[in-house]
Amino acid sequence: MSVCLKQFLLSSPPALSPWISVFSHPGVRDFSQLTLDLSRNELIVGARNYLFRLNLSNISLIQADGAPLEYCTNTVLPLQVECQNYIRVLLVNKTEVMTCGTNAFQPLCITREVNTSNDGRVNGVARCPYDPRHNSTAVVTESGELYAATVIDFSGRDPVIYRSLGGMPPLRTAQYNSKWLNEPQFISAYDIGLFTFFFLRENAVEHDCGKTVYSRVARVCKNDIGGRFLLEDTWTTFTKARLNCSRSGEIPFYYNELQSTFYLPEQDLIYGIFTTNVNSIAASAVCAYNLSAITRAFNGPFRSQENPRSTWLPTPNPIPNFQCGTIEDKGPNDGLTERSLQDAQRLYLMNDVVQPVSVDPLVWQDSMRFSKLVVDIVQGQDTLHHVMYIGTESGTILKALATSNKSLQGCYLEEMQLHPPDTREPILSLQILHGDRTLFVGLNDRVLKIPLARCSSYQTEQMCLDARDPYCGWDRKQRRCTTIEDSSNMSQWFQNITACPLRNQTMDGAYGPWAPWQPCNHDDGDGTSACLCRSRKCDSPAPQCGGKSCEGPTIEVANCSRNGGWTPWSSWGQCSTSCEIGFEVRQRSCNNPSPRHGGRVCVGQAREQRFCNEKVSCPQPIFWSSWSPWSKCSAECGGGVHSRSRNCENGNSCPGCALEYQACNLESCPEARRNTPWTPWVPVNITQGGARQEQRVRYICRAQLADPHELQLGKRKVETRFCPNDGTVACETDLDELLRTPGVRLTGSGWSSWETWSACSQDCAKGYRSRKRTCTSSDGKTTPAACRGSPVEYQDCNPQPCPVKGAWSCWSPWSQCSVPCGGGHYQRTRGCTNPAPSLGGDICIGLHTEEALCNTHACQGGWMAWTVWSACDDTGLQMRTRVCGTQSSTPCTGNGTQYRDCNEIPGERFIPLTSSHIHLHTLTRFTLLHLIATGVSCFLGAGLLSFLVYVYCQRFHKPSQESAVIHPTTPNHLNYKGNTTPKNEKYTPMEFKVRANPWSSMPSHRLLCLRDTLTLLGILLCKYMYENMYYVLKIKVPIENPAKMEKQSTQEQWQTFEA
Repeated sequence: MSVCLKQFLLSSPPALSPWISVFSHPGVRDFSQLTLDLSRNELIVGARNYLFRLNLSNISLIQADGAPLEYCTNTVLPLQVECQNYIRVLLVNKTEVMTCGTNAFQPLCITREVNTSNDGRVNGVARCPYDPRHNSTAVVTESGELYAATVIDFSGRDPVIYRSLGGMPPLRTAQYNSKWLNEPQFISAYDIGLFTFFFLRENAVEHDCGKTVYSRVARVCKNDIGGRFLLEDTWTTFTKARLNCSRSGEIPFYYNELQSTFYLPEQDLIYGIFTTNVNSIAASAVCAYNLSAITRAFNGPFRSQENPRSTWLPTPNPIPNFQCGTIEDKGPNDGLTERSLQDAQRLYLMNDVVQPVSVDPLVWQDSMRFSKLVVDIVQGQDTLHHVMYIGTESGTILKALATSNKSLQGCYLEEMQLHPPDTREPILSLQILHGDRTLFVGLNDRVLKIPLARCSSYQTEQMCLDARDPYCGWDRKQRRCTTIEDSSNMSQWFQNITACPLRNQTMDGAYGPWAPWQPCNHDDGDGTSACLCRSRKCDSPAPQCGGKSCEGPTIEVANCSRNGGWTPWSSWGQCSTSCEIGFEVRQRSCNNPSPRHGGRVCVGQAREQRFCNEKVSCPQPIFWSSWSPWSKCSAECGGGVHSRSRNCENGNSCPGCALEYQACNLESCPEARRNTPWTPWVPVNITQGGARQEQRVRYICRAQLADPHELQLGKRKVETRFCPNDGTVACETDLDELLRTPGVRLTGSGWSSWETWSACSQDCAKGYRSRKRTCTSSDGKTTPAACRGSPVEYQDCNPQPCPVKGAWSCWSPWSQCSVPCGGGHYQRTRGCTNPAPSLGGDICIGLHTEEALCNTHACQGGWMAWTVWSACDDTGLQMRTRVCGTQSSTPCTGNGTQYRDCNEIPGERFIPLTSSHIHLHTLTRFTLLHLIATGVSCFLGAGLLSFLVYVYCQRFHKPSQESAVIHPTTPNHLNYKGNTTPKNEKYTPMEFKVRANPWSSMPSHRLLCLRDTLTLLGILLCKYMYENMYYVLKIKVPIENPAKMEKQSTQEQWQTFEA
């Protein structure tokens, strides 16, 4: 039966990471000083060369002050670590923050105003050590005095408790007096009531047998002003007492070296961590002391030594209940304390030892060294709990209860691992925020914020209660683990802190060592053999609390030798390839019988292979060729497509498409705006006095440049100007009010006849043409302003659509091979349908059918493929042949020739050749002489007919001189590449550009007539040539009376003849 051990919760870094907030700074180390500034909700952090102000809620950076010391980089390498500014004093006093650092062996103190940039600098000697390895402590009182315990020289041989700053005179302990301070290590300092207390450890001067370290508590009066003539500038109230922390017994075990303390002012309790000497076996303990016990020791007798050779003996206390009283006699001793200066020189060590609140330490731990300590007070269901958080030198934090209850004494509730398992770094500092229940941890390279109440991590009531966590209890109404503040009702909130937490420690089993080999009998099913055996047990450790059992054999058997034997060979397996050289395999196994316990294994090969399919060739592999480059995009902008293609090599069964399309040039085309040229000025009104009003017109056009057909007609703009008759003043533009004034038109001027229409701007898809006229007076002079109307007219032309050029469609898939073996072919086709040619467009150029060889391997039996069936002969039979392949090593078996009856052809009947067919065949013979004569006569006739049609068009289709002007419905006449008018409009208007065309002198309607006539003649000529070409056609004549053909079963029912 497995035993479940009493254990506490072990929280690994991954388990803590969701709860922890982390602050670090590049290159910064030694986050050893942490101080709370609750008035500003900040955490002040002192590190090497830096001072940080962090937000308490998430320890985010508010301000960073400091930088590495540059001159330290030039020192000797071993000193570069110490040659930095290590913060050793960090105190907050109202609106000031005081920091003292080693400053590269030149101690310096800086007082900073929190809300301003002002700072004051003072010498740090006697306030901060020279070397960061020397322990020191300090405290500042409400009145502003700084009490520091440190070493005052570089070598560390002059320890001192020193008061400075504030309104009191500076005082120190006696210099170079080992009875006052003997190589002390200062731990902490507290301002309590009338006294300032210092906790330290030092070499015990009263111990006369070897060298021993004792832990002490020392105190001085805050109103001490030193002595007169004797003990000047020296404390007169300095006293010290020994702290006892030990485990009881016939010979007590002492923990002599104090490492850390924590003061609970509400309880007047001071907790301390004690350890054994660094050279002894590691052991640690925590003891707590009441202030009353400390006061009792200081009120007791002194221990003094009359001379260096005498022993230390108790001495009565002259002032048993000393409360820092002073002398008020208005004399030279006014203000001095009640203590005699002679007593102050020799009476400073108390005889009584300060005893802890309990006989034994609150917790203790062997093989571990504690380093830092903070304590929290938690309200439980029935009582207050003191929860201790103990930092260790290995980098873990132990959570333990401080209680006098025997069943709970020494209980650890949790161990928090802050580093990975292979990392050991000590905890440098701990700071607790009671109101927020938060723990701040200073490490070498970062600062952590850890919430103390993590009740939600306990998912069930059993887990919540068994954890014995003072912060958490089970709320039966909410059915979850909560803090007492989050509970819905105290009567429904339960805790069970009556004993140490009991947790099942799961442990997997492991085998112990093998026992020696011993003779044994072994039965393997085929008989019993004499063998050697050995065994082992699963007891190192045994599995417990659900742990895994051991895996592997518990007994080993050897030297039961049996030789192995082969099984028969298996049959040859399938060939590894279907064509060309492959392998086929057969196997056998060495299990007839199998070799056992050192027996000889089978000799020989367990696998054989041989060649196969040596003479069977493989067809060529079928695969896609590489993609061709992408074709040019179909549009320069506004979205187009381009394509690429690939070919299926050696077959037609490649998966996927042979043609791929992709969108391109998706960006929209820029819009261009252009103005048409101004038309000539046209008079619209003339006054009786000769003055006239003129107008001219232009259009605003815009177009997507990539597609000129999308040009759109803009707004029409009209300008009007007034021109006086005397010519003394220039014409004035935009006098629209003259339009309302009636005028008199000049007489004697008129338009000339219209000129002939210009050539059409486009051959198809609607273009435009223009014609002009001039305004002349009676004496022949040109007067453009005297005539009403436009001098230029436009008309649409060639509205027929443009020819469409044909393009090939995609290739069809390859057809099946015509024969299964012996060499055949397959083919693929494409059509000129993408798009199909129309309106006289060019047809596609290239092949519409492609063929390729396939199944070239020899047929079974060595024969090649059959030829195509021959035509039916006179006897009504068809024949086909095949040839014996040259690669065949054996003679081909079977017939090389095959016949069949023509009546066996499905859907066809044989028709014998008759005399009428022969006559038709003779009549349809056409010689080259006939073709030449027919062509010459056709050409002469076509020429005569063309001349007659032209004469007809000249006489009966003359256009009227007053034909109506047809304005173009689309602005295609503005669509030309040169339509980029500069702002000065210095170009020739398109109305006056004449296209150089030999047909421009001919009217357009005559051209249309002539074009239609020529087109008709061309069609007739092509039809004539097509019908008179010589072809050999296969004409299939259906049988009108099948009954008459029954006797002709051996003849064809379809006859092929030349036509």
